[in-house]
Amino acid sequence: MRLVVGRIGRAHGVRGDVAVDVRTDDPAARFAPGSRLATDPADAGPLTVSSARTHSGRLLVRFAGVSDRTAAEGLRGVTLWVDSADVPPVDDPDEFHDHELIGLRVRTTAGEEVGEVADVLHNAQDVLVVADPQGAEFLVPFIRDLVPEVDPAAGVLVVDPPPGLLDLGR
Repeated sequence: MRLVVGRIGRAHGVRGDVAVDVRTDDPAARFAPGSRLATDPADAGPLTVSSARTHSGRLLVRFAGVSDRTAAEGLRGVTLWVDSADVPPVDDPDEFHDHELIGLRVRTTAGEEVGEVADVLHNAQDVLVVADPQGAEFLVPFIRDLVPEVDPAAGVLVVDPPPGLLDLGR
């Protein structure tokens, strides 16, 4: 699965730096010198990070082979991504990457199959979007009281819904 980690914005300075709109939870790892990033469109890359720094709250990145402002401007609008298989799992057993949750089968604590995780929303509270087999969707706040078990290896997520939660989207 492709995971977008950033989008290249405008050039910064005359030596090939670009501002990057960060779309990852770990920019230090994704934009570390030597990191190789796939691109969309594909013919713009892959790009290898030669340096990265923050300036006035923005991430500025220089890529190998991009040595002037003209070349940097040519990258404007390019999306940067990595393959989810290249992202190591989180060490904390209570934290998950979105791609680890999307696609998991969802069942209740009573064993009733209710659908699969279609998306993860990050608002004030993380919320799972669960789609049932008929195509209806319902939202489940991603908290331990409502989601007591997550087992990506088994492909299952268990929910303990309060009365009516699973009926809201139907």
